[in-house]
Amino acid sequence: MNAHVTIPANATEAIELTDAERQPCEIWTRVMGYHRPVSSFNRGKIGEFNDRKYFTEARAKLG
Repeated sequence: MNAHVTIPANATEAIELTDAERQPCEIWTRVMGYHRPVSSFNRGKIGEFNDRKYFTEARAKLG
């Protein structure tokens, strides 16, 4: 059931999906030099992932 939907360029209405139309988004992150999906983490690694602090170089004034 792959239907092609064309949205006009001047469309201003927000597109809303029902829960049945949504699909899960798999999150990957870099761990020890390689990338892995967060869904494969054990309980401890998920805790570490949730405790991470994110920054940008511009806001951290690193250079």
